[in-house]
Amino acid sequence: MKELSVLEEIILTAVLRLEDDAYGVTVRRKAAAVTGKDILYGTLYNTLDQLVRKGLLSKTQGRPSAERGGRSKMYYRPTARGLCSLREARALHKQIWKGLPRLSTGD
Repeated sequence: MKELSVLEEIILTAVLRLEDDAYGVTVRRKAAAVTGKDILYGTLYNTLDQLVRKGLLSKTQGRPSAERGGRSKMYYRPTARGLCSLREARALHKQIWKGLPRLSTGD
């Protein structure tokens, strides 16, 4: 499977953490809370769309709401392929950091 970019990994893990509440604004907030980095909305939505095109995320349309001017939220969920990609990314990170005791945190 093709390796994930760091941004794709951040966004996929944010979606995974949010479970059924993963839509653009919450994904952005969760990613910022976990990484301390702010992701611009344009970058976020481009990456979400890219992950959907790659088959790593699925998206479903929520119900329209008056507070959003009748617009619907798009909710995201990791696919089986997306979860597999995250597992592979984690294994790759462990392998990369293995044997570097001065920098390793022991995870």
